[in-house]
Parts: sequence; C-alpha cells; structure tokens
Amino acid sequence: MSKKLKKRNITRNRSGIVLLVTLVLLVVLSTLGYTVSSRVTAQRLRNQYIIDYSKARYACDSAVKYALTTLEGIEPQLIARPYEPDFSDLFHLDQSEYQQLLEEWKQESQSLGFDTSISSNDINDVNQINFSDLYSSNIPGPYGPPWPLVTYPSEFEISSAKIRIEIEDENAKYPLGWALLKNKEFQREIDAGFESFCEMSGLETEQIDSLKAELNEIGKFDSFKIDFKPITKTSRVPVRTSSTSKNRSTRSTPAYTVKRTIVSTASQISEQTTNFAKFFQCPIIDKEMLSQPTIIDGDRKESPLKYISTWGTRKVNINTAPRHVLEAAFIFGGNQVEIADKIIQIRREKPFKNIDDLKRSVVGYSDSINICEKYITTTSTFFTIKITAISGVAETSSIIAITKEGNRIKRIAVINS
Repeated sequence: MSKKLKKRNITRNRSGIVLLVTLVLLVVLSTLGYTVSSRVTAQRLRNQYIIDYSKARYACDSAVKYALTTLEGIEPQLIARPYEPDFSDLFHLDQSEYQQLLEEWKQESQSLGFDTSISSNDINDVNQINFSDLYSSNIPGPYGPPWPLVTYPSEFEISSAKIRIEIEDENAKYPLGWALLKNKEFQREIDAGFESFCEMSGLETEQIDSLKAELNEIGKFDSFKIDFKPITKTSRVPVRTSSTSKNRSTRSTPAYTVKRTIVSTASQISEQTTNFAKFFQCPIIDKEMLSQPTIIDGDRKESPLKYISTWGTRKVNINTAPRHVLEAAFIFGGNQVEIADKIIQIRREKPFKNIDDLKRSVVGYSDSINICEKYITTTSTFFTIKITAISGVAETSSIIAITKEGNRIKRIAVINS
C-alpha cells in the first residue's frame, strides 16, 4: 500500500473518532441539560405546590372558624313539600327511573294548574313551580337543598383560594354503631336491619361480610350502647396522716379514702360518641369499598357511604331519614315497611314535632313505635361540616363532626387532608 493511501486512511480514521467523540459529548451534554432543566422545573413545581398548599390550608382553617361561628346562629328548619317528589327512594333509582319520577311530578303538578313560569329557587308559593329546566334540577331534601345537606353549599374566596362549605345531617343516616349492638332480645332484628340496609344500599354479600368482619375488630376494643344510666365510680385517694413514735419524732403514714364520683348519662354518651367517631374513621373500616358509586349521573352521586353515619351517632331523625334508614330503625319493633311508608307520606306535608306526634299520626303501630323510641328522634343534633379549599393545583379539606343543641356546639372529631 502506498504511503499516500496510508495517510489518507489514518486521517479518515481520526476524523471518524473525532466525530464519534463529538456526538458522544453532545449526547452527554444534552442529557445533562435535560436533567438539569427537568430538576429545575420539578423544583419550581414543588415550590409552587408548597405555596399553593399553604394558601389552601390557611384558607381551609379560616373557613373552619367561619363555619363554626356561623353554625351557632343556624337553626335548621324542616319544610313541607307536598307537591314535590320525596327524596326517600332516590338511592335505588337509576337515571331512567329518576327522569320518570320528575316527569310524573311535572304532569301531576300541571294537571293541578300550577304556574310553571317562576324559578323554583325563588318559590314563595307552593303553587309556583318551574319545569323549564326540570331534568337538570335536584329533588329537594327535608331542609330544601338536596339530601343530606342542611343548607345550600357556601362558596367564596379567600385570597386566591376557592372555598366550599357543606353541612350534612348525620342523624338522617344509618348509625354504623347499631351493627355493634349486643342485645339477646333483639339480636336477630339488629342483624336483619343491618343486612337489609346494606343490601338496599347496593352492597354485595361479600362486601357485607367484609364490613361485618371489620366491625367485629372494632367491637373488640369497646361496646356500643343505646341505653345509658348514671353510674357511680369509686376510686382510692391517698390521704396522709401524722403519727408520733415513742421518741416523739413525727412521721407521715400513708392512708387511703374512697372517693365516689357520679358519671352522668350525658358524659357517657359524649365519651362513647367521641370514641366511636375515632374507631370508625380508622383504617380498619374500608371506606373505599363503601364509597364505590352505585349511580353517577350529573349531580347525582349515590354510594353506600352517603347513607352511613360513621361518627358514633345513636339515633335516626324520622323527619330527614330516607326509606331504607327508616326501615332499619323500625325493624326493632316490626312493621318497619308500613311505618316507614306512613312516615314518608305524612312528613311531606308536616314534619313530626315529637315522638308523641308520631304515635298520634301513625295509628295502629304504637307498640312497635314504643320499642323503637330509643332509636329515633325528630330533631337532628349531629352534623358534619365538610370544607374544601383549592388554590392553584393544591386542594385541602377538613371534616368536622359536631353536636349542636341550641347555640351550644361541641366538636366530636376533626379530619384534615
């Protein structure tokens, strides 16, 4: 091979090596640039999320204080809705059945000659109902807003955060603690009521068995009770006494006295409610299973969890509970289907004032009602306040469980996320 050809090959090889090295360097530099850029962007996003979350958390905490202050002056008022569909059976209606219910409402009301030209949000007269946007409306609940809301949601802004506050009636739901009751006389009814409620709510047999097992785990820690009586607790309290020995030196001799303390029923109920509110919110209960939707269509979102009170409530409000919750409450005394049906018919025109009013109105079932009296009420005292705050890409929420009697409000539990 000639010298010129050798030189040419060497030069060509060197050029190829240089080109390869250059390409490798470009790839490395590009990778480094992309990595640095990605990390800078990710850090910027993290910093922005922290800022957004801080704003959302601050707004949520401020909204909690606002909601609690506002709630002191709120007196939930039940309303009569004789010409509107009842909310009691919405849990099992699919969309076609729901629309059929609305259509029947429309036809019935128009046949009675009601004015349909005024918006339902501004109704002051039951003879004025708007059907122009009927299928996008919601069936009103016992307080006016869709069940289980006590008031229409409040929405406002704090700085850049958007706030939404919802107040729900927990006495309108099935108390999960009932499934933990131990009563030889009514154990069959307790179990049947729980299973019937779960089946009507859309839970499958396997899911019901799973929920039973989870509740049995909680039952190992504490027992759930309905009946309470004042109890006396005794405790030994140390008392120091002085004694003198022969050499006249004084020394303290420990002694004890018995102290008796009376624990009121109110204190016992409050303690049980607080304890079980914590139990039911712990990971033992599979909330994800209970929150699986049975119906999702527009504003309608149905799930078993929507109808279960997981905050240690003891009683069901017969004025605000839907059909399957009412039946679970009256199964203890029997005739639950007939009693629930009569309650739903009567309360649409006039809510029950008290249990005596119920006995007078629902004729022929006094014995059953007497047995169930300790499980029911006509006035809700247990509510949850759900607050959501959104700022940028961050969202925070708080759920506060409270009891309200008059202007007195007591926090039972708080969950932040």
